[in-house]
Amino acid sequence: MANKSVLIIDGDAASRAFLEMTFRKSGLTVLQTGLGREGLIFAWRDRPDLIVADPNLPDLPGETLVAKIRQDARTSQTPCIALSSDPNPERKAACLSAGFNEYLVKSAQAIPPLLEAITRLLSGKPVTGISRQGGMLFVFLSAKGGTGTSSLCANIATNIVKNEPESNVAVADLVLPIGSIGQIVGYQGEMDLFSVSELPAEQATDVFLRENLPKPPLWDFQLLAGCPDPEKGTLLQAKRVPELVSKLQQAFDYVLVDLGRSLSRISLPIIQQADVIVLIVSTDLSTVTLTQKVLEYLKAQGIKSERVYTILNRAVGLEGLTKPEAEKILGIDIQVTLPYMGSNFTLANNQHQPIIHKFPNDTTSISLKQISTDLAALARRLRTA
Repeated sequence: MANKSVLIIDGDAASRAFLEMTFRKSGLTVLQTGLGREGLIFAWRDRPDLIVADPNLPDLPGETLVAKIRQDARTSQTPCIALSSDPNPERKAACLSAGFNEYLVKSAQAIPPLLEAITRLLSGKPVTGISRQGGMLFVFLSAKGGTGTSSLCANIATNIVKNEPESNVAVADLVLPIGSIGQIVGYQGEMDLFSVSELPAEQATDVFLRENLPKPPLWDFQLLAGCPDPEKGTLLQAKRVPELVSKLQQAFDYVLVDLGRSLSRISLPIIQQADVIVLIVSTDLSTVTLTQKVLEYLKAQGIKSERVYTILNRAVGLEGLTKPEAEKILGIDIQVTLPYMGSNFTLANNQHQPIIHKFPNDTTSISLKQISTDLAALARRLRTA
């Protein structure tokens, strides 16, 4: 194990000191910290060959730590071992599911299996099971306008942050020629898709986006707003758009992209890159029929149905097809039906407030929270399949 480095992330100073001494005797170079957030900085900056972490960290759960490690291209393939004082099988399963390669329980007898696991994981074999790199990418798509796609994209992003407060979430409005999420969240700044695409590539880096994208009040995510007017939308440098999405994935844990009803040479590479395609359908027959054609097109592009998460948005209108009727036309299952909200859906948008903030006890708020949880779980499952 000579010339190899290991990062220890453990809130217990005595445990860190013991592990450091043990690893140095084995010829390893050692980095150490007692905090998960600092451990992420060390991991991304110093690129250790292996990470040993106690999941019971003082500042964030080990599952969140390893998920962030797996979502970043710099560390997505770094072997990670959980060395925990918790023998609970459920905690072990949670840690392994989140991305740890091994889960060992701290004890006097733990060192031999720990060293054996380190030797095995440092043998040069790549970490398997991660087919995509960077933050989780969700693309929101509809076949027809008026389905509430932009509002759902923004509201689901807010709920992801509520579910996972340690996560960094970005929303990118790629609806052309003019965006709409800025109006929904009340953003009136000058940084938008057009202005960022005009920056030199060496300036519009992942670090720049993470540090400079605005965070609209109440919404909790950072926003790359859409083009402010149709003229700039037509002048947009199309080749820069997929590049910006990739940089957003390197900068954030979750990236939600609103494409509206755009199927084009700009949007297709982003759709193919996405972990999950969130397909929004309203209840009218014409929208459902058009959505069936979109599904056929996606299938022809090699996109498997397991990557499509379909939402029937009854919140925008009470009348129309039932869920079974829509499913029969579409030929796929609809995962969630959002209930009718009357005027509340429009009211929340007009007041630039998330639905969960304006109507926290509404059934739709509960549904949006569950959708956010389901999407994150689906994306993780697909990456490790």
